[in-house]
Amino acid sequence: MDTRVDGDEPPRSVLARGLSLLDAFGSADTELNLTELAARTGLPKPTAHRLLGELVRWGGVERTESGYRLSMRLFVLGQRAPRPRGLREAALPYLEDLYEATHENIHLAVLDGNDTLFLEKVSGRRSMPIVSRVGGRLPAYCTATGKLFLALGPPDRLERVLAAGLVHYTPHTIVMPGLLQRELSRTLTRGYAVNREESEAGVSAVAAPILDHRRRVIAAISITGNVCRLDLDRLAPAVRTAALALSRELSREPAAAPFPLLPRR
Repeated sequence: MDTRVDGDEPPRSVLARGLSLLDAFGSADTELNLTELAARTGLPKPTAHRLLGELVRWGGVERTESGYRLSMRLFVLGQRAPRPRGLREAALPYLEDLYEATHENIHLAVLDGNDTLFLEKVSGRRSMPIVSRVGGRLPAYCTATGKLFLALGPPDRLERVLAAGLVHYTPHTIVMPGLLQRELSRTLTRGYAVNREESEAGVSAVAAPILDHRRRVIAAISITGNVCRLDLDRLAPAVRTAALALSRELSREPAAAPFPLLPRR
């Protein structure tokens, strides 16, 4: 998988090249070898090898028997970012309450480019195992949280997603632009979004938006679990109540709101 946008040239500065190697790791990648990293960044192998050596010495990546992996130092740095940390800390009590009430997977997500990015996840032994994880991402158009960002966001956001193309993740993924637009219209009417096996077979979700003091969607909370077990319409009031309470809390704290969406990648 090449992480560059079609037509982009490989980064030229030393700093940009080093950062591109870090950014080449996808949410599902435990480790990558030199050939994979060079291909994803467009860097010559000797250049990638030299820069990886610098990153190893700095502590950003670690060598493994078969390649490289991201280090704990990056995790520590990520925890110092004030706005995501503040949002996660404010949201956690509401996520835990939803988990105690449902024993399903509970997510906190924000928009990152065309994807929904999971900032936090609360689950337990009774929760259905699913692919999502903290720091992971899924396309916005086939997730409940992502549909909220598309339905409540500016029109050009949906236009970018449609221009990038809609692909099947399961037989239930909505890949026709007209059908997706109608689904987003229903989301606006309901005030919550649903995902019925659109990103992972056997898994459904219901999500509600977190709004800032200007009524802009800045994040979303979802309940996710087995499609045969979840009654999405019955659970919608619970997730909407949690999202509304968190929105009010954030609106009372000027330092925490507005919480900006992550920049387009």
